[in-house]
This record gives sequence, structure tokens and C-alpha cells, in this order.
Amino acid sequence: MDKIILQNALNSFKDKKVFITGHTGFKGSWLSYILSEVGAEVMGYALDPIDEPSHFNMLNLSSKINHVVGDVRDAAKLDNTMHKFKPEFVFHLAAQALVKKSYDDPVNTFDTNIMGSVNLLDSVRRCSSVLSLVYITSDKCYENVEWIWGYRESDRLGGHDPYSASKGAAEIIFSAYLRSFFESGNLIGAASTRAGNVIGGGDWAIDRLIPDCIRSIEKNVPIEIRNPSATRPWQHVLEPLSGYILLSAQLRENPKKFSGSWNFGPSSSEVRTVKKVASKIIHHFGKGKIEIKGASKQHHEAMLLQLNCDKSNQILKWEPRWNVEETLKHTSEWYKKVLDGESAEHMTKLQIDKYFN
Repeated sequence: MDKIILQNALNSFKDKKVFITGHTGFKGSWLSYILSEVGAEVMGYALDPIDEPSHFNMLNLSSKINHVVGDVRDAAKLDNTMHKFKPEFVFHLAAQALVKKSYDDPVNTFDTNIMGSVNLLDSVRRCSSVLSLVYITSDKCYENVEWIWGYRESDRLGGHDPYSASKGAAEIIFSAYLRSFFESGNLIGAASTRAGNVIGGGDWAIDRLIPDCIRSIEKNVPIEIRNPSATRPWQHVLEPLSGYILLSAQLRENPKKFSGSWNFGPSSSEVRTVKKVASKIIHHFGKGKIEIKGASKQHHEAMLLQLNCDKSNQILKWEPRWNVEETLKHTSEWYKKVLDGESAEHMTKLQIDKYFN
């Protein structure tokens, strides 16, 4: 991806008001930090961080941006916060984002990921200041039939587990708002984005491969893996975020051309198995071992998943900047340095500068 194109996109946020839901989460904290660093006035709306330690707290983001603790299921508070702030750009990341948790609590998953998204879309519909909306869902929004080629934006939506189904539903709802409201009248550039298996420093969620690896290495216990041969399109958190940023800027300038749905992910040559990724983390840390555990018979888990990103590559001119080896190296380095006492903000800023510049 051309650095000048990306830098121009970043510059378009200087002195602009940006509303971000889910800013206390993994991707949300990275995005909020990036945009605040380029001079945007950021308003974050989210629940308090659920993980400890928290990347949001490590970055001291509450002192750098406007921070509102709120639930996207609270339609009145969300609407009031957005209308008072009057943002030009909106990024929607708030979600219940874990597959396993969706089995444990399907009602909360559907309520947050579906009705929370409806509340966000309806606030955007009625907020005249908004000109660009990036609505983040997941690669799991596709009906996964375990084929070997990547899913295109036009492929069938669905989902076996509650999380995947909620993301498929969120996409259908977005499409309805786009066609019913955003494409007519007061035109809003609006796009849904699909990316998955995002890794990088600052993710401490339970039941995600990288944080589980780090915790196991730190405690000097084996890394337990359920499906060692499952493949995923692993990508550094800065990859999809760069896509969201580029897309958001283009939606502001040319809403008719860029509204719709977009995939962000690595090429098929960058796909790796769960076991290979865990082995690489061990290699970079210089310690640790893997223990294969039997896959859960209670819950379904997809084995193959890949996105086709031709649309983003050819029309948006977006491409990944780091291959999977660089991604795993930078991810390991962030955790290793922070666990050794380095400032999380220093490491985050260092990697942002390295990626964008």
C-alpha cells in the first residue's frame, strides 16, 4: 500500500470530530490512539474495559480523548452523546466479540451485536453532522462452508454459532439502513467492514490464541491448543485499522463509490495453522511449549476461513504492509518488551510509526 495514500488519509482527520464505539477494546484502543495522535478530536463510547490488564488503561487514553462509559444497548444515552458531540466521522466497533462467550451467553451476544448496532445506525441516520460511517463486523459474518477459497463481499451471510450469526444479522441490518436511508436524502458515506483473526500487542482477551500463548509463557505452563490444524488469515491489528482509516476518508470524499461492504485480510499465501502461530510465538520468546488438547465436542469451531480482498486491493488501493512473519515478530516484540517493563504506550507508538511511516 502506498505510504502517501495512507498518510493523506490520516491527515484528513486532523481537527475533525470522530465518534468511536468500543474504544476501550483491543482494536478500538489502537484506533483511538492513532486518530488522537494525528490531531482528531475523538469521542469514545463504550463499556469499561473488561480485560485486565487493559490496553486502553495502559495507554492512559481517558486523558487523551473524550471518554464516555456507555452501553450501545442504551439507545437514549448513545443518541444523546452522539448528537451533543456532532461528529463528522463514526467508527462502530462495540460488540460482544468472543465465540465461546456467545455460547455461554447468547442473549447478551444477540442483544449487543444486533440491537446495539441498530441503535448506532439509527443515531447516525438522525445526526446531520455525520458524513462517514465505518461499521465493523467480522469475517465470521459469512456462512462458512469450509471451502478453500476466500469469501467475497457478495457471498452468503450466516453463522453456525451465536457470535457468527449475530454478525451476519448485523450485516443484513446495515444493508437495510444503507439502502433505505444513507443512499438517499442526506447522503452519508457508509461501509461495513469484515476482518478476522486480528492480533497484536495489547490484546488480553480470554480464549484468543495470542493472549492465551502469552499468559501460558508468562506462567511457565504449556500452551493448550484445541485445533492445531485449523487455519486462519492472521493479520496485525494495524492492517485492518489502516483499511478502516483509508475507507473512512474516501467515504467522506466519494460516498457513492465507496459505500458498501469491504473485506480486509492477508493473501491466501499468508494463512497459517494455529499450531504454527503458537510455535512462532514460542520461537520469538525463546521459551514455552505446546500441549494439544481435544477439541470441544460441545461447541462447533470452523477449521478453514479466508477472505477474498480483491475489492479492497483494486478499488480502495489497500494492501497489507506486513506479512505473517513480520506480524508475529512485531506482536511478540510488543508483549515481550512490555512484560520486561517497557511502556505499553511507547511500544504502541513505536509500532504505529513503523507501520505508517
